[in-house]
Amino acid sequence: MPGWQIALFMMIIYLVIALFVGVMAGRGRDGSSLDEFAVAGGKLGLFVMWFLMGGAVFSAFSFLGAPGWAYSKGAPALYIITYTAFAILPWYIIGPKIGKIGKKHRLYTVVGFLKGRFNSPVLAILVGLIALFASIQYLATQMSGMAIIFNIMTEGRIPFWLGALLSYGIVVVYVATGGLRAAAWSDVFQGLLMIIISWVVGLTIVYQLHGGTTEMFATIARESPEFLQIGKEGSSMGTVAYTTTILVSVIGFLMWPHLFSKSYASSPRTIKKTVLAYPIFALFLVPLLLVGFAAKGVVDSGQLESADQILPYLITTVMNLPGWLYGLVGAGALAAAMSTADAITHSASLEVTDGIVKSIWKNLSDKTTLLIMRVGVFVIGALAYYITVFGGQGLITLLLGAYGSIVQFAPGVYGALFWRRATTQGVILGLVVGTVVNYYFQLVATSTPYDIHAGILGLISNIVVMVAVSYMTKAQREEDVNRYVDVA
Repeated sequence: MPGWQIALFMMIIYLVIALFVGVMAGRGRDGSSLDEFAVAGGKLGLFVMWFLMGGAVFSAFSFLGAPGWAYSKGAPALYIITYTAFAILPWYIIGPKIGKIGKKHRLYTVVGFLKGRFNSPVLAILVGLIALFASIQYLATQMSGMAIIFNIMTEGRIPFWLGALLSYGIVVVYVATGGLRAAAWSDVFQGLLMIIISWVVGLTIVYQLHGGTTEMFATIARESPEFLQIGKEGSSMGTVAYTTTILVSVIGFLMWPHLFSKSYASSPRTIKKTVLAYPIFALFLVPLLLVGFAAKGVVDSGQLESADQILPYLITTVMNLPGWLYGLVGAGALAAAMSTADAITHSASLEVTDGIVKSIWKNLSDKTTLLIMRVGVFVIGALAYYITVFGGQGLITLLLGAYGSIVQFAPGVYGALFWRRATTQGVILGLVVGTVVNYYFQLVATSTPYDIHAGILGLISNIVVMVAVSYMTKAQREEDVNRYVDVA
């Protein structure tokens, strides 16, 4: 049997198992409960939370974008390790506070959190729209990754549009039926799969191509020393761009609705334990980055349509490994993409319902709200699929672009928790200005001042405007402020 047929068979088997696990996880629970669909009743334990957070963070960029950046840019790809090591630390402090506030006021979303502090339907709609656009942009990275895997592992026999449709269609089904609990238990299965596969495949490639990491880096240092440097002549990224790329990722990390809302899904003690255990999960990125370095000097960039294809290209073309290994890599990459796609799709539906729908049609019953959230999963999935099929950006580019807009939530969230003088007008105007500045430098301008990331330029503008306007406007009522700031 040809290798591509074995790979296709293994990937289909993986998809069937993922669907089964997701659907079964939601059975035996109260399917009509809004709390169950949104936050799994707020009772997820450490084991599931660890996989849920890991799966929600490490996605298609891990198996495709990370090796792609290491292959095309060299040392700057290490930003991924840096930000994943530090970005979750603030959750140790703010996660329990957000969870307590959410339990007391029955909150599920970033929208609900900010609306509860600043009491503004306008802010809720604005946050819901930004969350929708950013989530679709992030989802596009996952679907692009799924489609690339199917296309390359089957030697072009599964077209891009069909690969994305097959894999993401399964995500939509189990998220719409089982909610957060379905996504969580699917992530346990998918997380185990991608951890094992990344180390086995990653190290196999490095040792077969170079005999080991020492020999690999010695060869690169001898032939292309600039490849292992940042901010030096000939390197692919300057120090300012590298630093601000890390900064926007670190600050924006917990502002993602699919991560922020996990504060509502567990206890404060479990949140703190998850923060401490989480870096172990992040170690699976190391062999995937090594794959990108291993391809330097082995694969001519002209042989690829994009750098994101480097891992599957090495497996299928350069090394000519057996079909079962094709299938393992394909299943691992699909697991990484789907474990993030399910969390994002779920949270995006919650944010849009809470922020836009409920601000326009007030006093919706829990039953109606739950129905809208389930339908929203399919609508958001369709929008993301359209962007994926007709877009053309690389995975890391899409991801960093999405971070630039989602990081604009940070001043409002931290202001709500720690700054009594923050006002509704200040948060709204800061958010608007920051988002506009970010999208201007992303979509209109050809470069940014001093090579600073567009999201950081937006964030600076956001903070300045929020602080200035907050001092120029009337302070909020003490009782509204105390509900958040005084929470231990």
